[in-house]
Amino acid sequence: MALLDHFLSRLIRKGTLTVVDVNGTSRRFGMAAPGFPDVTLRLNDPKAGRDIVLHPRLGFAEAYMDGRVSIDDDDIMGLVMLARGNARWESGKSLERTGPVRKAAKAALRRAKQANFRAASKRNVAHHYDLSGALYDLFLDRDKQYSCAYWAGELDDLPENLSAGLDKAQLDKKAHIAAKLALKPGMKVLDIGCGWGGMALYLHEKCGVDVVGITLSEEQLAVARRRAEEAGVADHVKFELIDYRDMQGEFDRIVSVGMFEHVGVPYYREFFRRCHNLLKPDGVMLLHTIGRMGGAGMTDAFTRKYIFPGGYIPALSEILQGSEPNRLMVTDVEALRLHYGYTTRAWYERVREKRAEIEALYDARFFRMWSLYLAGAAAAFEHGGMLVYQLQYARDRHSLPITRDYMLEEEERLRALG
Repeated sequence: MALLDHFLSRLIRKGTLTVVDVNGTSRRFGMAAPGFPDVTLRLNDPKAGRDIVLHPRLGFAEAYMDGRVSIDDDDIMGLVMLARGNARWESGKSLERTGPVRKAAKAALRRAKQANFRAASKRNVAHHYDLSGALYDLFLDRDKQYSCAYWAGELDDLPENLSAGLDKAQLDKKAHIAAKLALKPGMKVLDIGCGWGGMALYLHEKCGVDVVGITLSEEQLAVARRRAEEAGVADHVKFELIDYRDMQGEFDRIVSVGMFEHVGVPYYREFFRRCHNLLKPDGVMLLHTIGRMGGAGMTDAFTRKYIFPGGYIPALSEILQGSEPNRLMVTDVEALRLHYGYTTRAWYERVREKRAEIEALYDARFFRMWSLYLAGAAAAFEHGGMLVYQLQYARDRHSLPITRDYMLEEEERLRALG
């Protein structure tokens, strides 16, 4: 236990962590501090401490999922926030020089973990998005938006229970994105990674455009097509099971929300090349993606193994390195710093409320895994190096107004429509 004690004494400075081992002996780390929780972690297996020290993220995750460690009140959010809050990205504690050999080795390993060739892409998407639709119904908003919401207003405007404000925040997200597309009735729009069809249906209803949505998830495709049929708009909003690399046609606009994280750095140039060729000469594209502050990194082992195999969160520099060679002009960039933290907190609240239903769908181990995933995501956006980027691209510098006023005016109009 000496190694675990040393590890935790260095990690936990603010807030307190009490660790109780299998013999009932307890040790306390840190000091009470405003804004930091007090958490009790119980080691139910004599090897759990070793696993945490050797592989802090994956070792702890698997021990928690298996019940080999537990937290009083099952407060996994508190534990993750305590750990992340003591190592905030802004602290710069890990600033080090990186030599060319080490840098090249990390880059090679990163690329090896992102081999999203066609067969792997479909398999990776199915791992996450072809889970039971009933699961997503339990914690997403009414429109099944599985991406960062937009929490309009000031911090004081946020509801105390974020779950209560989720539906409005997701509706405001669609208005925020639609406004940046500068749409006109009759335009043809491509939605890359269309999810369950909510964005495509919204753009048609509010802006009078025709939309083709593409996905690699058979579960999402079935739901999206059914929704279009039920709304009586299947002639104007169509959905296809197709890889973006195989898409053909010409579009006035392209929108992609929460899909780019699954492309993989080795395929960024190909992604943007395809987007360039699918856009009309005066076309506009809006890319909404989770981003990484600072430079390139690597997906942690827990996320890679259990949540998003093949997924990677890019740095802004990596995105631009993929788009710049393809003559796509960056016309607007927005960084949503805390919005996804609030969104994942809202999802976490809903998941915890639906524990019995989720365990009935899967089991207690899956519930713990999903809770840890959402708690970790919230901590990454509130204390770690994650945020969301919205990048607007155009092929022609004259395609859009020269100020951002049109975005604000259109967003106000759309939000008034509800």
